[in-house]
Order: sequence, then structure tokens, then C-alpha cells
Amino acid sequence: MDAGSDRRTTTPAWAVVVGTFGGAGLSPKAPGTVGSIASLALWAPLALVDVAWWWRLALAAALFALGTLAAEAVVRGEGRQDPQKVVIDEVVGMGLTLLFASSWTSLALGTVLFRVFDITKPWPVSLADRRVKGGFGVMLDDVLAAGYALSLLLLIERVLWPLVAARFAGAAA
Repeated sequence: MDAGSDRRTTTPAWAVVVGTFGGAGLSPKAPGTVGSIASLALWAPLALVDVAWWWRLALAAALFALGTLAAEAVVRGEGRQDPQKVVIDEVVGMGLTLLFASSWTSLALGTVLFRVFDITKPWPVSLADRRVKGGFGVMLDDVLAAGYALSLLLLIERVLWPLVAARFAGAAA
């Protein structure tokens, strides 16, 4: 435990349920990946029925607020920063990454891209991960990773795929 362990408290049950996204974060292996995949139970239906992006953004924002409170409670309860079992940050990150997704291909590619950026933590994700503490810090680095993943997903889907498709269509003619 870190130096803040003398301030441990009992973690409220609601915070564990929310923070672990109903238990997904309790996976003994790769809880972040398990939480990201589990979040598809929430985000995939919204994407596949093409719920408006702003509704998805509103839901992600609400989950960010609730997740910040839950993560803070778990951090205090365990006396350490960013406990692995807290995966509500991955759920929010996935929601932001998949903001404009509307197909299984987008969902799969978005999931992979989010995990890559969440794991590798390019700057400023790594800076936020190191410097911003508490529940807000737990959530912030995943939001930043989602920004990278969303940007690359949009570049691939809106620019690269159409260019490749046009190239193959031109070659077939």
C-alpha cells in the first residue's frame, strides 16, 4: 500500500458495483480488457441502432461523473491509487471511442484502438496517469486515451477506408 493507506475507509457496496462495472473488473486476468469488452453490452446496442451521438455523449458524461465518485470511494477504501478492479473508466473510454460507431466493424476496431491507447498511454495520457490522483485521475487518463482512439477510428473509417474502396472500385472498372 502507498503512503495514503492510513486514510483507508470502508468502500460502499454501490461504489464497488459501479467501479467494477457489475463485477467485470474483478477478473483475475486483464480486468481493463475484460471491462472494455463487457462495456460492449452497453455501447453496442446504442451503436447498432444508431442512437444519436449526443445521447451517447450524455450517457458517457453521466457515467464519468458517477464513475469519478465510485473510483474515489474505491481509492479511499483500498488506500491506493487506480485499483485494477475499477473499470468504469474503461466503460467511459469505450463510450467516447465508439461515439460515432454504427457497425460491428467499428465496434471491434474501436475496442482494439482504445485498448492500445489505454495500455500504451502516449503523452498526455501518461502525464495524467502519473500526476492526477483520486477518482478524477482514474477516469481522466481513459478519457484522454479515448480521444486518441476516436480520432484514429474516424481517420480510418472516414478517410482511409473510402480511399481504399475507391482505389479498388477504380481497379475493377
